[in-house]
Amino acid sequence: MTETAAQKITIGALFQNRVIRTILLSVLFLQVGIWVRNYSILLYVIEKTHENPVAVSLISVAEFAPIFLFSFIGGAFADRWKPKKTMVWCDVLSALSIFIVLLTLAFGSWKVIFFATLVSSILSQFSQPSGMKLFKLHVPEEMVQMGMSMYQTVFALFMILGPVIGTFVYQHFGIMTAIAVMGIAFLFSAAILLMLPHDRAAEGERPPSSLTKEMKDGFQYVWKSRPLSLLGGCFTAAGLAIGLTQPLGVFLITERLGLPKEHLQWLMAAFGAGMILGGGLTIALSKKALPQVLLALGMAASAIGFVGMSVSTILWLTLAAQFFSGLFMPCIHIGINTMILQNTEEAFIGRVNGILNPLFMGSMVITMSLAGTLKANFSIVLIYDAAALLLAAGVLILAPLMKKNGVNHGIGEKA
Repeated sequence: MTETAAQKITIGALFQNRVIRTILLSVLFLQVGIWVRNYSILLYVIEKTHENPVAVSLISVAEFAPIFLFSFIGGAFADRWKPKKTMVWCDVLSALSIFIVLLTLAFGSWKVIFFATLVSSILSQFSQPSGMKLFKLHVPEEMVQMGMSMYQTVFALFMILGPVIGTFVYQHFGIMTAIAVMGIAFLFSAAILLMLPHDRAAEGERPPSSLTKEMKDGFQYVWKSRPLSLLGGCFTAAGLAIGLTQPLGVFLITERLGLPKEHLQWLMAAFGAGMILGGGLTIALSKKALPQVLLALGMAASAIGFVGMSVSTILWLTLAAQFFSGLFMPCIHIGINTMILQNTEEAFIGRVNGILNPLFMGSMVITMSLAGTLKANFSIVLIYDAAALLLAAGVLILAPLMKKNGVNHGIGEKA
């Protein structure tokens, strides 16, 4: 049998898996709801406040603050609760909160609009680790990495389509219709999740234990697992690097290229296009490459892309470097998720997610907050090169896992 035929059989088997098929379809509707939410609320607040930067920044606070405040708590509860029921109820409650916002907008203050983002962001901290648990419980190990590749491809697709859909809905139908679309999308996702296999009796039924003890056990589990603790260091390096560059992309356009700031949209489009193509390429790569190799490859490519963008003074070269970074970005996400699943017992999936994700977000926010000050004192070239060095450091952190294959299929390698 040829390799191509084998790939077709594998992809066919992937979509025959009930959990993968259901979660991918659910994520499709969730992404519609999330992107309509993000762009409709952003445009609405800009319009209502006449571009008040404080009000606009509060949208990001409502979106990202729950990751710090609820990620680990949500992960601990996800380990306690039944995953299917948790995911369904999170989507239902998100839809309910959005319809409450819709009613309040009709009869009260527009400021309640922030509530829609806040509640759905909080609930996602409970739902996302439950989805990871379902992968661990119901997806054969040989399908996990390819399943994650398909999952990431959906996200990459919405990097391009999401802003277009969100902007179109708001500009043509207004905020009330946009909020209704959000609520309906979450309800569709909840209905689709009902097709998941029933939660087994063992799922969510554990010996009585205090939440504090379970959190402590989670930290000890990550600390004692060599792959997971190294992955935490890699997360931190990547977060610091991305936080340095994310707010400063516009200066590549205005300073290095001497173009109007509106050209930033082409930089974002190049990255999104790279992610879409990269998602498809990573599906093929994931059949052969270990997850830690995919992660290291993605981080190394991003480092090269950062250096390319920093030295370029030509638009097409900058766009090519950004496209190159986007092309390998799915390798990072897929490598991370697969490593977590392969090196974590089912009972700890939620807490491991809840520890590692804030490491990334926290380090990213730290350097994002410093980026403006650094830009005032150093050149954009130096800052982008520093970000590339941080990514290179992340690759070096993973080096021990390359030597030992770094995968222990469920119980991280003990230090």
